[in-house]
Amino acid sequence: MRILVIEDDRRAAAYLVKGLRESGHSVDHAADGKEGLFLAAAENYDVLIVDRMLPGRDGLSLVEVLRSTGNQTPVLFLSALGGVDDRVRGLRAGGDDYLVKPFAFSELIARVEALARRAAATPAVQTRLEVGGLEMDLVKRTVRRDGRPIDLLPREFQLLEFLMRHAGSPVTRTMLLEKVWDYNFDPQTNVIDVHVARLRQKVDRDFAKPLIHTIRGVGYCLRD
Repeated sequence: MRILVIEDDRRAAAYLVKGLRESGHSVDHAADGKEGLFLAAAENYDVLIVDRMLPGRDGLSLVEVLRSTGNQTPVLFLSALGGVDDRVRGLRAGGDDYLVKPFAFSELIARVEALARRAAATPAVQTRLEVGGLEMDLVKRTVRRDGRPIDLLPREFQLLEFLMRHAGSPVTRTMLLEKVWDYNFDPQTNVIDVHVARLRQKVDRDFAKPLIHTIRGVGYCLRD
């Protein structure tokens, strides 16, 4: 199992890293929140062990940022803050488990293994979409076509993501309003057409082959 320990206390970190390695696991260590966030986002880990109180970026906001980008790596919070409200805040921030310091190392190992088993039983979350040379990274929130970066506004990114997830199938304006805009009103509004036109300018304009197609009387379809 590959584990990332994000802990600023040197003695505590050394204790965790040593014990986890002796238990047969591969372990990386980050000494502050900024480094921890960078490693957690850039590498693939089976479990993250995160201290609540970290320099640079606290553990709660670190996990919140990871979850906002689609990263679902299981997180075990470690903290001396053991009140009910503290544990609730940790779980609501995106933590999967919460262990209060001081703790028995055998319990930590059992909790880490339980998180890994639970994650293994859960279908993998899709993090990349690709259609005809158009690539979307759902974690990094980037889009490229034939290797060239395409800069999209947040709503344009959401619109393109929906079209790519339904590539090859017709997508109606009503579907887009409900799923991308969360609107429930007249599907004849031109907000969809305006955004699709802008998206086309970025996705298709400088390329020989268009990917976004209009289906008269229905809506749109993204296909190669």
